[in-house]
Amino acid sequence: MSLASLLGIERPIIQAPMAGVQGSGLAIAVSEAGGLGSLPCAMLGPDAIRREIEAIRSSTKRPYNVNFFCHTPPTPDDAREAAWREALAPYFEELGLDRATIAPGAGRAPFSHEAADAIEPFRPPVVSFHFGLPAPDLLARVKGWGSKVLSSATTVEEARWLEARGVDAIIAQGAEAGGHRGMFLTGDVATQVGTLALVPQVVAAVEVPVVAAGGVADARGVRAAMALGAAGVQVGTAYLLCPEATTSAMHRAALRSEAARATAITNVFTGRPARGIVNRLMRDLRFMSELAPEFPLAATAVAPLRAAAEGRGSGDFSPLWAGQNASGCREVPAAEITRELAAGL
Repeated sequence: MSLASLLGIERPIIQAPMAGVQGSGLAIAVSEAGGLGSLPCAMLGPDAIRREIEAIRSSTKRPYNVNFFCHTPPTPDDAREAAWREALAPYFEELGLDRATIAPGAGRAPFSHEAADAIEPFRPPVVSFHFGLPAPDLLARVKGWGSKVLSSATTVEEARWLEARGVDAIIAQGAEAGGHRGMFLTGDVATQVGTLALVPQVVAAVEVPVVAAGGVADARGVRAAMALGAAGVQVGTAYLLCPEATTSAMHRAALRSEAARATAITNVFTGRPARGIVNRLMRDLRFMSELAPEFPLAATAVAPLRAAAEGRGSGDFSPLWAGQNASGCREVPAAEITRELAAGL
């Protein structure tokens, strides 16, 4: 069965869920254009999830995807937190901020029965996961609604692990992809390879459809992914300048500039490897810091720095997530981007 048939869509183009830079508007636009629009839910509470899904369902009758994280919430480590705050102390002083007033952040929550309660009445056509899969009882609950289940793999081993647990399709996330790495069987970034290398290996290793993610920005990229054996593509960065995205003015300016040519994987914003446009905090802390608390705790102390700097027009402390190929990122409607991508099928 083709990916389009499996998911009930016209074109095997999946819009990557991108927390912080989109809501239901982008998902609706992509679904209406024949692709699969995605709603990132990791930073939303149950009420917000329900509101966003209701907005999608009131605007399109086409399939959509809701996406969740599956990380294990860490146990706070006071010593590590203190070391992290000490490493950030010079920036607090520079910006005139008091470290003692750092407020706990909402963070990013893993998929739970509470989240499942919120989405169950809607029985979403597709539910996707990042960082593995939820506990078996939760996964069984989702599959029991008839929802198709997707999850990201960054290695062949992760792809095999996902297939053994019953996913309907696997998103092979190459190292070029923006945002958080979906890695979950290892924390070693040296295991992360590019889309060109990853996709054919995953295709050869599993029987379920494989979706290529990372570096796909236009019809040529889609054709290349399909030639490697992919059943479809997942695209994120190319949608960031669309009017339906909620990307901040600062993030948009960075994407339009030469700065977008330099991205790197870093853990300094959340505690977990993620790719973004290189900025001061990433460079100063050498991209991957051993001091950063576990995901998502690192974000708490960075948040006031980000807010203060952005208030002064600076993105020095902001996670400007983006993939390595921003060439397809344009200020046009998401439907146009979707149609142009589909020309490569």
